[in-house]
Amino acid sequence: MDIESSELQPGVRSRRETIECIEAYLRARIGTPMRVSTLSRAVGLSERGLRDAFYAVHGKSPLQWMVAERLERVRQILSEPQSGPITVTGAATQYGFCELGRFAASYRHAFGELPSETLRGTIRTPLAERPEQRGRP
Repeated sequence: MDIESSELQPGVRSRRETIECIEAYLRARIGTPMRVSTLSRAVGLSERGLRDAFYAVHGKSPLQWMVAERLERVRQILSEPQSGPITVTGAATQYGFCELGRFAASYRHAFGELPSETLRGTIRTPLAERPEQRGRP
């Protein structure tokens, strides 16, 4: 899905609608790391306008939002029972994480556990029996 820059011009859409369009654009390219400068050119907004809009809607920068989305996708892969073998490295690189040490630190900061712990928990405990799936914290 390509976004026409005319769809994103200030005044044509609300800030929230603009961000929703950008989010859709990014989700379609979730495994591809992207610079803010590249994104701003792709969607026809200035870098500052893009950052301001993200901070207003999400309280974080576009880069922070993209990393959080990619981390969440990796967590989904590691948390779900797989039909075949899965590795942390395979899941991380599928979503554009190449520096695995930084990835693991970011993952731990976001979810309170290492990605390998998420994977081990999934292997030992079926997803339907995990406490967070039964409404417990």
